[in-house]
Amino acid sequence: MNQSSSSFGAYEAYRIIVPGYYFAALLLCLMWAVSGVLGQDITIEGMRLFLVFIGVGLIAGLTLYAKESTKRRKAFQENQPSLYLKTKARAMADIPVMEEADARQLYFFILNNHIPAVFHEKIFFFGTIYHIMIQVRRTSLWFAVLATLIAGGMGVVGFAPKPLGGLIVFAAIAWLLYLLNVRYNKADRKMQENYRDQICWLEMNNDLVETIIRKRYTTQR
Repeated sequence: MNQSSSSFGAYEAYRIIVPGYYFAALLLCLMWAVSGVLGQDITIEGMRLFLVFIGVGLIAGLTLYAKESTKRRKAFQENQPSLYLKTKARAMADIPVMEEADARQLYFFILNNHIPAVFHEKIFFFGTIYHIMIQVRRTSLWFAVLATLIAGGMGVVGFAPKPLGGLIVFAAIAWLLYLLNVRYNKADRKMQENYRDQICWLEMNNDLVETIIRKRYTTQR
C-alpha cells in the first residue's frame, strides 16, 4: 500500500510538472520569437531567467492541475468503473439507487483494498499519460493560435521591424505538435482501455463486488 501511495504521489507530481514546464517553455520560445521580430533582446537572463522559468512553470502546472478540465472530456467520463458499479447496484434486488458520488467512493475502496497492486501502476500510469497529453495538446493549440494572431497582426499593420520568420516557424511548430497529438490520439484510447481492464476485473470478481455493495448498503442502513 505504501508503494502504491508513493507511485500515486509521483504520478500526480508529473501531472503538474510536465504540462506546467511545457507551457513555460513555449512561452519563453514565443517571447524570443516576438523579441526577434521587434529587434529587442529579452532583458531577463542568467539566474533570473532560470528562476522566472521555474516559477512560471510551477504556477502554470498548478493552475492546469487545479482546473481539472481534462476530467470533463467525453473520453474520461464514458465507461468509468464507478458507472459500472452504479449500474451493477441498480440490477441487484433490495439495493437502492446509488448516487454517482457513492459509486466513485465505492470504486476507490475496491481499488485500494482489493484490486491487485500490479493493476495500480497501470491505472496510475495511463491516467497520468492521458492528463499530460491532453494538456500538451491544448497548450500547443493556445500558443499556435496566439503566435498566428501575433504574426498576422504584425503583417497586416506593418509593425515588424525585422522579418517574421522566427515567429512563423514557432507558430508552425506549435501547430504541428497540436496536429500530431490529435492525429495520433492514443491518450483517449488508452484511457478507455484502462477503464475496460478495470471493469473486466470487476466482472471476474462479481461475487466480491456484490458482497461489498450489499455490505455498503446494510452499513448505511
